[in-house]
Amino acid sequence: MSGLFLAVDGGNSKTDVVLGTADGAILGAVRGPSTSPHVVGLDRAMDTLGDLIASLPRPAPVDVIAVYLAGADLPAEVDALLSAVEARGWAARTLVDNDCFALLRAGTSMPDAVAVVCGAGTNGVGRAADGRTARFPALGPISGDWGGGHDLADHTLRLAVRGEDGRGAPTALSAAVAAHFGRPTVEAVSIALHLGDLPMTAIHDLAPLLFEVAAAGDAVAGDLVRRQADEILAQHRVAAGRLGLLTAPHALVLGGGVLRARHRQLHDQIVAGARAQAPLVEISVVESPPVVGAALLAVDALGTAVSAEPLIRAALTTTTGSTLP
Repeated sequence: MSGLFLAVDGGNSKTDVVLGTADGAILGAVRGPSTSPHVVGLDRAMDTLGDLIASLPRPAPVDVIAVYLAGADLPAEVDALLSAVEARGWAARTLVDNDCFALLRAGTSMPDAVAVVCGAGTNGVGRAADGRTARFPALGPISGDWGGGHDLADHTLRLAVRGEDGRGAPTALSAAVAAHFGRPTVEAVSIALHLGDLPMTAIHDLAPLLFEVAAAGDAVAGDLVRRQADEILAQHRVAAGRLGLLTAPHALVLGGGVLRARHRQLHDQIVAGARAQAPLVEISVVESPPVVGAALLAVDALGTAVSAEPLIRAALTTTTGSTLP
């Protein structure tokens, strides 16, 4: 048997762990709860990860473990994660970083690349062939972050309320939001949320509604979609610019639930905008789970990626992102 690797992708809600061989055979996989240090704390994250790893049969010592977690945003957090993983002795060699880098590797094998993730929230990272990386603190509003499904949903409700009561521009969002919650007005929706008749988490369901109303031609909804596109393009522009890639061939990998949905208005604006600011960019939407990227980063470290990558992709995903024309 060739050397072994462990690959870990830990998000805010779930963790995937894969055991495989250097030649690309997958020996086992398991899913568990979050191991994001921001969500559960570093010690609990390591305990949970240890339980998941222990559930996988290991026929030999593991050569490399690649751990990519949400919440490993700052250099100090990455260093703390590295020390914590190494202390557990799960493998001879340890790779750790933010989970965006796993998604980036899942989306492309190009050495020069940027990934922008837009799911519940948003984040962006980049890497260059010479090993340099670009990243943002990604600490939420306190570090200037905006966008993702939760922000879009919050703003959809706000615009709907203001459109109804006259403080904002009239918008079809008002009637759409009221109908979505089965209330006569958006004001009634706000009151129901305030009194607890509707859970606050129900607001998150409004993001898809925003895109439906925007697609029907509503100007207010369209402006909010445009703001999201501009934010994604800004992350690409800054990350690629820091790495000197704006005038060079490189990949732009788009991931996260909002971008995977390929809402036409948002998608088209991002594609056109990215090509305007970086004419040589190759754009793709990644459908592979990020744990694929963690596994590929592990075999990159083992020096076997050329032969192992097709097998890993085939085993761990049923649909892969395609390069856009």
